[in-house]
Amino acid sequence: MEINGRSRVIALFAYPSTHVRTPSFFNPLCDQQGRNAVLVPWQVHPGQLSAAWDGLRHVESLAGVLVTIPHKTAAAGLCDRLDGVAKLLGVVNAARRLPDGQFVGRIFDGLGFLRGLEKAGHSIAGKRALLVGAGGAATSIAHALIEGGVGSLTIANRSPEKAVHLASLLQREFPNRHIMAGNNDANGYEIVINGTSLGMKVDDPLPLPTDTLEPGTLVAEVVMQPDETVFLKCAAARGCVVHKGYHMVAGQTELLAAFLLDDTTDRAD
Repeated sequence: MEINGRSRVIALFAYPSTHVRTPSFFNPLCDQQGRNAVLVPWQVHPGQLSAAWDGLRHVESLAGVLVTIPHKTAAAGLCDRLDGVAKLLGVVNAARRLPDGQFVGRIFDGLGFLRGLEKAGHSIAGKRALLVGAGGAATSIAHALIEGGVGSLTIANRSPEKAVHLASLLQREFPNRHIMAGNNDANGYEIVINGTSLGMKVDDPLPLPTDTLEPGTLVAEVVMQPDETVFLKCAAARGCVVHKGYHMVAGQTELLAAFLLDDTTDRAD
């Protein structure tokens, strides 16, 4: 698709932006669907997020904004309205720009994560799951896991109070489900998920002691770059089934395109 004066632009805010892989999924989809639109990653420091965001309110070519680490919680506070799960959890990864310059935010990470699991042939129904992390992506994934029928969910986080807060929030939303805060010991779990950014840097610590992983456990990542993190390599060496981070983005790309571009994008005839 040729980029021209009628092209709709989506900015992807990240810091750093070097790990971003979403354009490699999003832009080919726009081309396939005949959408005159392009997604461009922008490196925006957290301290400049608000100023950058406010400037985009006046850009009429802008269809919306995608956000990733570390902006998902802060971006929710910059939206004029939050819809669905984003309103409950206070996190977004997509914000659509309305004609008057206001932004409506939603979160698709959880749905994308579940879709990625389903496409890879993995079921979560009735399984015991451990989720490491309580940030933006992890928060959305936690909600999706409970809504999707996981048997029990334990949330572990470096700051335990954040895990307790998220577990309490979800327990109020799903009062009859088994949700708790706990530690990052993987013994006894059928699904283990790294919902943190640990693994993006070569010197990052592991999200949990890998000697607690049991053979046959499904071990999943949200980190997309590198393609196979040290955590996944360790999990594979212990006989676990590994699920890469790119599946989460691949699973939500169509949802993101529909939210940001439907009824606002010229389609090729």
